[in-house]
Amino acid sequence: MIRGGGGMTNDILNVLGGIGLYLFGMQIMTEALRRMASRQARAMLARFATTPFTGALSGAVITAVLQSSSAVLITTIGFVGAGMLSFPQAVGIIYGANIGTTITGWMVMALGLKLQLGLAALPLLFVAALMQAFAKGPWQATAQALAGFCLVFLGFDLMQAGTRGFEGWLTPDILPGDGLVGRALLMGIGMAFTIVVQSSSAGVATALVLLGSGAISLPQAAAMVVGMDIGTTFKSLLATIGGSRDMRRTAVAHVAYNVVTGTAAFLALGPATALLQAAFGGDPLPALVAFHTLFNVMGVALMLPFTGPFTRLIERLVPGGDALSPRPLDRALLADADAALDAARGASGGLASALLCALGERLRLGGTPAALAGITPQLPAAIDDIEDFLTRIQIPEGQRGAMLRHSALLHQFDHLHRLAHRAEQGDRIDLLLSDPALLRPAVALGAALRRAGAAPSDPAQARRLARLRPLIAGRMQRLRRSALLREHVGLVSPAEVFALTDALRWLDRAVHHAERIVHYGALAAEATPEALRAGQPPNGD
Repeated sequence: MIRGGGGMTNDILNVLGGIGLYLFGMQIMTEALRRMASRQARAMLARFATTPFTGALSGAVITAVLQSSSAVLITTIGFVGAGMLSFPQAVGIIYGANIGTTITGWMVMALGLKLQLGLAALPLLFVAALMQAFAKGPWQATAQALAGFCLVFLGFDLMQAGTRGFEGWLTPDILPGDGLVGRALLMGIGMAFTIVVQSSSAGVATALVLLGSGAISLPQAAAMVVGMDIGTTFKSLLATIGGSRDMRRTAVAHVAYNVVTGTAAFLALGPATALLQAAFGGDPLPALVAFHTLFNVMGVALMLPFTGPFTRLIERLVPGGDALSPRPLDRALLADADAALDAARGASGGLASALLCALGERLRLGGTPAALAGITPQLPAAIDDIEDFLTRIQIPEGQRGAMLRHSALLHQFDHLHRLAHRAEQGDRIDLLLSDPALLRPAVALGAALRRAGAAPSDPAQARRLARLRPLIAGRMQRLRRSALLREHVGLVSPAEVFALTDALRWLDRAVHHAERIVHYGALAAEATPEALRAGQPPNGD
């Protein structure tokens, strides 16, 4: 810590430096924990967040593990964009994330204030630095998580040291009083603090330090914590600038939920803090952390039964109808490679499903161009959007699984683009459906495409299409020879032979692109590098 004769200036620098060290430590620890548990956390969200209630449970657990509600929110937005979660399910995760983030306050209060881990953090930081220098693979992430943990408590110690110099003049009397207006002003101070530092956990830690030093009272600290919970939603709104409808809805839902729960906590602040302080034997520190947790738990209990009306209200506040083609991808998701890959997979899979189903309907007995008319005008914009998004995804070094998923998506998109071009060749499709010799394989392909469109990432559908291709290829050889013989004896013109050959080639390439689309869709859905590597063809086709 800073020493010398600067007095108050040194104390202020210690507090500011402590907050900065705390924030830096939280960022390092959160990023390391996210890398260590990202796949498991994402799998848990996708598997268990099927209702608002299970979403709240999943969100609470994962936020407590990752120590970052922002990381959970970004992942949730990615899943909503990918179509893996609905908007009401995302609202449930928001509920839970608010509970999970209160665990940080318990950790700081128990380990920082009660056990004074700041001194013990110094040798642990040395161990973490050695691990980072010599360890490889997962141990590096462990070292970073340990280093972040140490920096958090070193920063906390520095904040405590700085506030000791304020004891002579920073007292509860100089802050707004404990009346309704005073609490509202303190809530505003808490909001402003969180908006500036962009971390509610740092705000709660600062409130604990000030409360522990006697600089503020428990009701004053509680009012500030309520404001901090509301202020943390500001970064959600910032993240949605230029984003899609569902991203904006998620952010607005986050703001609305925190405002509702914060208002309820503000109204109950006086009796609640008095009861909690009595319950903890007059100790204000656990009472403050318990108040933070309790009002978030009560908020979830209050809002869960009304999730349906709440989501409908948000949908009215942020209107927008569903498009037939996938919505534009949110470029804000590019900040998280995993979330970006999920969103790209959802958009590519949605477009694949629509294209395969529409083309399958076109290749029916009696199929008409109307089957494709609803999707072909929207294909160019959707394809350009996915292509631009995929090329912008930056995979961090060492994330082999993410690199292979990205590769699978690029392959899928390439075949999707080529099949979309084939879908525009109506003259060849017309010839397939009008020629008696070509009708049967064309209709067989149409049926296969409709089945694949219903499950565009099902490996079984890829295998069915793969089995269909040699059957179509064999018929193509026979039909080509027959066409050449008919042209030789003058039954058809050379132009008709070329048209027939083009139609046959269209059929072969269409089944190939469809099979590859479903094949790579299945690979992109896999979570392990081993599974992805095993499914990668030698020639990368």
